[in-house]
Amino acid sequence: MAVIYQAVYRRASSLLCRLHSTYVRKMRYLNELKEDDSFCRQAQTSGAFYLFHNLSPFLQKVGRKYLVPQLSATEMKRILEKFKETEQWIEKSVLIGCSDEHIPHFALDLGTLEKSVIESELKGSFTDLRKALFVVDEKDSPLLASAQGLLRWHDSHQYCSKTGQPTQKNVAGSKRVCHASGITYYPQMSPVVITMVSDGSRCLLARQPSFPPGMYTALSGFCDIGETVEETVRREVAEEVGLEVESFRYSASQHWPLPSSCLMIACHVLVRAQQTEISMNSLELEAARWFGLEEIMEALKRDPRPSKQEDGSFLPWFPPKQAVAHHLIQEWVKQQTSRTA
Repeated sequence: MAVIYQAVYRRASSLLCRLHSTYVRKMRYLNELKEDDSFCRQAQTSGAFYLFHNLSPFLQKVGRKYLVPQLSATEMKRILEKFKETEQWIEKSVLIGCSDEHIPHFALDLGTLEKSVIESELKGSFTDLRKALFVVDEKDSPLLASAQGLLRWHDSHQYCSKTGQPTQKNVAGSKRVCHASGITYYPQMSPVVITMVSDGSRCLLARQPSFPPGMYTALSGFCDIGETVEETVRREVAEEVGLEVESFRYSASQHWPLPSSCLMIACHVLVRAQQTEISMNSLELEAARWFGLEEIMEALKRDPRPSKQEDGSFLPWFPPKQAVAHHLIQEWVKQQTSRTA
């Protein structure tokens, strides 16, 4: 009997700990906001709002730092009253998260209003997301990426693909419903593999024509329907640089909002040491080459921006630390240095 009581006590204690977990309570709260329109509408009156204008986030520069301001519902109402906006603006917002103290965070796009007037009123500027992701604090980058991805999805899914009738978003913005067909649409992401290729002592990086001058990064490509991640990695490496993958290791993942809500799945692969000659697909890549450890470490010391040499060429540089590609490169360096230690 004592053993039974002890088992019950352990299960009850475990459940109690989980229910008092900050993370668990936070996730339960967010789920309730998504599922209960009345509850979410009430939460909007005490929430914090992040502003966008045609999908560009609003930033304020303080000294050398870029901040992402949070506006209260009261501040939002005051500002929008100047533009003679009605209370309908709050219905256009989307839920993007909440603080540990359960202050809900919403994003709102003010693309229908005069951009320069808002910037003057709030003493900041609407900044292209690609730039914003690399100048704001690391904790803010994922929030801006999620917000823009969700706002973009709502903007492009206002009509049902089956009936052509308008769809209606729920208050939180976690779904859209076509009442004519009963179909519920949920935001989606496209899976993309980003792959660090190595032959054991070198790594392979490439660049596309659209990249800033001198920037190299890991190979990447969208998953085809029906493919596993491993199959996509193997196909992309074969297509882009003509090499055959020998082994595969998952590393990490990252939501990336460009061009349109991608889930970046980062991997390391090893190719056959006897077959390392690159056969580049010039339709997709401008350049692809092997880098040694010393060259990689030297490039990591440079600022992540174009830097011209005396002969007019650009020094190689890599995506900044907020990008998962940077994470892959750093992991590869650690792996190589641990071997030589």
